[in-house]
Amino acid sequence: MCGIIGIASNKPVSINIINSLKKLEYRGYDSAGLATLANDNINEKKCSGRVEELEKILFKTPSKGNIGIGHVRWATHGVPNVVNAHPHSSEQVSVVHNGIIENSDEIKKELESKGIKFKSQTDTEVVTLLITEALKENNPLDSVFKTLKKLKGSFALGIIFKNFSNIIIGARRGSPLAVGYSKEENYIGSDSYALKSMTNKISYLDDGELCVLTKDEVNFYDSNLKKVNKKILTMSGSEASIDKGEYKHFMFKEIVEQPDTVRNCIDEYVDSLKKNINILNFPIKPESINKIVLIGCGTAYNSCLTAKYWFEELTSIDIEIDIASEFRYRKLKFNSNNLYIFVSQSGETADTAAALELCKKNNVKTCSIVNVIESTIARNSDWVLPIHAGIEIGVASTKAFLGQLTVLYMMCLKLAFIRKDIDENTYVKNISNLKKLPDAIKKCIKSESDVQLMAKEFISAKGSMFLGRGSSFPIALEGALKLKELSYLHAEGYPAGEMKHGPLALIEEGLPVIVIAPKDKYFEKTISNMQEVIARGGKILFITDNKKESLNENIRFGLRVPHIDNFLSPILLTLPLQMLAYHVALLKNCDVDKPRNLAKSVTVE
Repeated sequence: MCGIIGIASNKPVSINIINSLKKLEYRGYDSAGLATLANDNINEKKCSGRVEELEKILFKTPSKGNIGIGHVRWATHGVPNVVNAHPHSSEQVSVVHNGIIENSDEIKKELESKGIKFKSQTDTEVVTLLITEALKENNPLDSVFKTLKKLKGSFALGIIFKNFSNIIIGARRGSPLAVGYSKEENYIGSDSYALKSMTNKISYLDDGELCVLTKDEVNFYDSNLKKVNKKILTMSGSEASIDKGEYKHFMFKEIVEQPDTVRNCIDEYVDSLKKNINILNFPIKPESINKIVLIGCGTAYNSCLTAKYWFEELTSIDIEIDIASEFRYRKLKFNSNNLYIFVSQSGETADTAAALELCKKNNVKTCSIVNVIESTIARNSDWVLPIHAGIEIGVASTKAFLGQLTVLYMMCLKLAFIRKDIDENTYVKNISNLKKLPDAIKKCIKSESDVQLMAKEFISAKGSMFLGRGSSFPIALEGALKLKELSYLHAEGYPAGEMKHGPLALIEEGLPVIVIAPKDKYFEKTISNMQEVIARGGKILFITDNKKESLNENIRFGLRVPHIDNFLSPILLTLPLQMLAYHVALLKNCDVDKPRNLAKSVTVE
């Protein structure tokens, strides 16, 4: 969950390291640090908190050196403070690390028995000290290789050496690591985004690989220390796309971008002239699919759960969903006629990547729905469906969620038509409705002022509930998740019909209860469940696409979104919930783009 950067150059690197760390801060912001090599010394600077604090330190005492590494931390082992901040250095070696060393306690005891002292509480320091010991008898590459053999867990490493002042060594197992190329300058970074301002030429290390960088060249090695060649990719996009522009926060910018996000996604897949969805090259014959297993974490899991309702309604395929972090710890029965679909914004989510790896080992067909097509999950899948959302910086996902839903719905329609579960008229009608979605999303965003009024109901609230039925239930989960992520208020999403089976005990006078009630087959039942809450003093915030439903005196606040059809209502009902979480967080003075304890890309288990 941390972010790392390394630069080997013919000019001072500290400023570029700082600028890259600012881009990587969405991966962690508990602490920051860098180390450069100058005058045959490792020059290390660290701070607790944000990169801006590190920048202040550098302004007072600049760091010289044409080679260096940097780090932003999301804490796992050891409290967030200066001592536990990366890099971790000895007299000979400095290391930055993203991941978890699972056997660090065991290694630490072994090293302490030899009289070696530790400065920090981190798992990373064992890497530094193991390499330092190995350097007594080995060159840098062999020392790193020897060290990696002793490590259990996941890592992306950046390493510099006092007595070898022209090289950086990078290593990857589990956690992602990219390599960037430029004239008289080369880079390593946790993702391409960190390198984007310096180069558009990148490669990716595969699991178990190492690289050795100088300012002039990069050499790659496999897990047996045999040299390998890597494909160089050209990144698309511009720096402008990652600027906040006129908006105060990335999150709100990304909410406002959602009409274009969904339009771009639809345009990529829909042939408007032929009224057809161009989702092709299925890894398994659509007619032979017995079951689809949808797998994700967090917001991606909620998109899977929403899609389950669509697939069950429109196709004859059995559907199963699974939380990625639980998937590989169960006794599973894999089937060659099943399609396993992995949903991830970053494409680097450790739990999801591990679940995908298990599927690969069992020789079943896999599909990834991702935002980053160069990601680990995308590269390891048999089939990739990008969501075309563009770079998403806000830690709480918004536009990526709508992109995931849009792709999943289009895939569902395509499969239903190929398998003859729906006829051509239904297929064409649903595609036509889909084309109306971007404009309807834009109308939803225009209700922001009304949502701001709703947000005031949460200022003194101790918690809240989100209720929905059918495909609105996952949207209730997503609404509760967004509120928890951004405002740190307790919130729970429930199927509305489950209230009487326990959660009703939580209802008390004034508790905000968000009821999501599109005009579908569940509508009347949801209204009845809402009355159960009203009778016990709950404060109802009602969101619907039903134009005819009158809002009575028992409803504290009501909001209507446009109606296209019942399949698309979950997407439209999401918009007010995103804006609600955003405005509640603002009222509570929370950091919207960087919520406490969270990171954008979850690359540890």
